[in-house]
Formats: sequence, C-alpha cells, structure tokens
Amino acid sequence: MRTLFVFAFAAAFCAPAFAAGDAVSGKQKSQVCGACHGPDGNHPTGPEFPRLAGQHYDYLLKALRDYKSGARKDPVMGAQATALTPQDMADLAAYFSEQEGSLHVIR
Repeated sequence: MRTLFVFAFAAAFCAPAFAAGDAVSGKQKSQVCGACHGPDGNHPTGPEFPRLAGQHYDYLLKALRDYKSGARKDPVMGAQATALTPQDMADLAAYFSEQEGSLHVIR
C-alpha cells in the first residue's frame, strides 16, 4: 500500500512534464498560424495580429484553450482553435515559445 501511495504521489508531480508540447510537431502544425502571425511567429501580416515568437509557453497554451472554450473571443482564432486537440495546442505553444522573439520589455 505504501508503494502505491509513493507511486501515485510521484505520478501527480511528474504528470505536467509528460503533458508538455513538442516543438518539432508544433512546427509541422504551424503552417495555418503562419498565414497571420508569420512562419515563425515574428512577422505578422498586419497590426491586428500579435507576435507569437518568444511568448511564454503557458501564456500561449492558455490563450489557445481560452479561444477553444470561448472564454476568449475572436472569430478567426475561435474557429482555428475549435479543430485543435489538447496535444496540438501544447505542440504549437512549445514551437512558438522556443522561437527567437523580438518581444522585450522597454525600461
């Protein structure tokens, strides 16, 4: 019983590591995103589209989840996110978060 408890406890803390996205898979899935945000997330096609490159993984993942659930509203992103699986969202977040971004804090 004690072994089972230790295993369950360890699994609970390791689960987020297994749920992380794969940037290589995310790159393969990012072609649709590139139409508005640029191929690597650095060159949006217009001022209404944000730069994704270099954003935090957690922020990107939450934004995609919120678009899918409807908690965050945008007609284009809502439609795009509807088709994404949780793994797709994690992979895309991993890819764009690992790109060299031009976002920085001005002090």
